[in-house]
Amino acid sequence: MKRPFLAAVIAAAALTLCACGAGTPQARPTKTIIVTASPTQPAVTQPATSQPATSPQAPPAPSACLTRYLNGSIGLTQGTAGATEVEIVFKNLNNVACTLYGYPGVAQAAGTPVTDVGQPSTENPSTPRRLVTLPPGGYANATLQIEDAGNFSSSACTQVPATWLAVIPPNQTVPLYISYSSTACQGSAQLLSVTTVQPGNGG
Repeated sequence: MKRPFLAAVIAAAALTLCACGAGTPQARPTKTIIVTASPTQPAVTQPATSQPATSPQAPPAPSACLTRYLNGSIGLTQGTAGATEVEIVFKNLNNVACTLYGYPGVAQAAGTPVTDVGQPSTENPSTPRRLVTLPPGGYANATLQIEDAGNFSSSACTQVPATWLAVIPPNQTVPLYISYSSTACQGSAQLLSVTTVQPGNGG
């Protein structure tokens, strides 16, 4: 009597399993993906509006000294055999630094309006060219040599009094007029030679 009952239980269980298998989809195996950040590239997302870092720029170099920001004066003066040496002093009147490089141009001058007299200066190579930076209130100088007008013949030099030095700073076109009395030559005589600009007031 027990064997038919056991067969009925097994058949019922089989029907239940079939019903469950038909109504429920089988679960599929899942794949796990592991993402790791590279050591050299942190896994950080930058905002789209961020700007790349820039290196600080060096301040611009000082520009050339303009005539209107310079004062010209006479420094140390001394006589030599047959000539006079005069220190021409430049002072920076501006509130920013500026530079002078090379030779100024110099001429003796007189009259009203002030007019050049004689030949302009030549370059004296006894001092090397160097870039001289003048801070606000700073000084530079150049040495002017004026030969005695009496060293020249009357055919090369007609002596006339001069009351000014017309000094054009290096790399400029407008002169500074510095009060200075001397004897100039009208003619071919070459009285003036000047050195390059050097730092300091020449004293």
